Amino acid sequence: MPPAFETESEIDELVSQFLAGTLPKSAWTHAAHLSVAAAWLWENPATALPRLRAAIPRYNEATGGQNTKDSGYHETLTCFWAQRVTEALPLAGGRLGAVNAVVARYGPNSGLFREYYSFDVARSRQARREWIPPDLLL
Repeated sequence: MPPAFETESEIDELVSQFLAGTLPKSAWTHAAHLSVAAAWLWENPATALPRLRAAIPRYNEATGGQNTKDSGYHETLTCFWAQRVTEALPLAGGRLGAVNAVVARYGPNSGLFREYYSFDVARSRQARREWIPPDLLL
């Protein structure tokens, strides 16, 4: 699998467009989610999750989406993926390598959460609004 990004500026452009709400909705893929999370977690693990919590709903609304009880931002999945990304981030090397490593590992597997969460939990309104620990593979 080729790297997701060839340069740091490509990561910066993705993050910039995401924050501005100008990233096409079709480009807001699982790999793009992972890339933003990995870039922010690599830069500052303490602020990454709060930034994601604020930026994802804003992006959804900027691109015509809604954050409701049944659609849009999902707290449990955001936290789940932030944990996976944190575990996968290389401890050495730069941001470019770290982001590419995370995308290579998890990009093809957007359904990984299904190994950790039953359908009813993942689809629940409670999981959408607040963190729920995995109910499978405990």
